[in-house]
Amino acid sequence: MTEYLNVGKIVNTQGLKGEVRVISQTDFPELRYKKGSVLMLFQEKKEPIELTIKTHRKHKNFDIVTFEDHFSINDVEKYRDGILKVSKEDLTDLPGDEFYYHEIIGLTVVDENNKELGKIKEILSPGANDVWVVQRPKKKDVLIPYIESVVKSIDLESGIVRVEIPEGLIDDEN
Repeated sequence: MTEYLNVGKIVNTQGLKGEVRVISQTDFPELRYKKGSVLMLFQEKKEPIELTIKTHRKHKNFDIVTFEDHFSINDVEKYRDGILKVSKEDLTDLPGDEFYYHEIIGLTVVDENNKELGKIKEILSPGANDVWVVQRPKKKDVLIPYIESVVKSIDLESGIVRVEIPEGLIDDEN
């Protein structure tokens, strides 16, 4: 069975010519929305459908896209709240020091003393760098910034992330 990863959510239509507003959940909008790219649209209680990107532009915080053979607002209105996804097989290889979110979530985090901190359960993108949310057994989650001075190595094969925790980053009194 094919596995799919989220690219974005269609939140509304834009104008009358078949454009839709997408809130992106991808680090590669220029790749995912380029002319000819094929995405799958998933909607509740409906079979997924294949859509081919015709045009793409940025507008405020949205990606505005049109699809092949969808010429008016009437053709795309029904897609509102649908989730656009890409097949895992269509992912491109990233440079050695870059990873997809789905590769990082679930990895075990160990500190410089080889002590296990927990598992990465979520990735936040608040600004300059991502922040990894590490779920710890019987303790509060800890937030780890994805920066070179903290994240020392990522080993996808063994499922281990090695980190060096700066003093004060983890407050264990709570």
